[in-house]
Amino acid sequence: MNKEELISGNESSFFHRILNTDIKEEPNFEEDSIIFGCGCFWGAEKCFWKLPGVVTTSVGYAGGEKKNPSYYQVCSGVTGHAEVVKVVWNINKIDISDLLKMFWECHNPTQKNRQGNDTGTQYRSTIFYTHEKNKDIILASKEAYQEELYANNFGLIETEIKKIDTYYYAEDYHQQYLAVEGSRQYCSASPTKIKLGSFNGSNYKLPKDTWNNFNWDIDKCVLRSNNNPIKINN
Repeated sequence: MNKEELISGNESSFFHRILNTDIKEEPNFEEDSIIFGCGCFWGAEKCFWKLPGVVTTSVGYAGGEKKNPSYYQVCSGVTGHAEVVKVVWNINKIDISDLLKMFWECHNPTQKNRQGNDTGTQYRSTIFYTHEKNKDIILASKEAYQEELYANNFGLIETEIKKIDTYYYAEDYHQQYLAVEGSRQYCSASPTKIKLGSFNGSNYKLPKDTWNNFNWDIDKCVLRSNNNPIKINN
């Protein structure tokens, strides 16, 4: 990605409210990035910043046509963009398969152009990758999760998966919104409660007990948890 394609609004740095990392810093040689859409980006971002090994997260807009869209333009549904979360992770500490497990489990990918009570193309389920090397494992995870969903009487996955090269940062007040004092504690995701196990190419690096911090049986599980990243016991 080119820097000018990534930044919406001013080009000043914005440090993550929880991780204290520059959300606009591009990945180094030990890092990688991916973009997920799972409904309203407020709750989705918190899911990912809590995972050990995640360097930074940000919320933004991707998958549409209009340059530098505003939140209100995206919400109108006319720009074609989805509300998304950009995740940068340390490849030595967490694997893309861990991130994909979080993605598939934290929302309902069988809902088309909606998530929970939020409706519109801006809330669609998406995986936007920036490196071709990640395509196969993304598709393998989708195939495996689809099998699990079918086995539990869910329908077809509607997730849009494609390579993109443009991501626009959302306005500063949206970044890590759920960590802002006095913020509206809201999350539209409606998890299926179906787990993703091993799949072709998976190489989970997080300990299994990491996932005990996410109990999808509890309504609005993400909102009920604290903002701190999960600590791994060595």
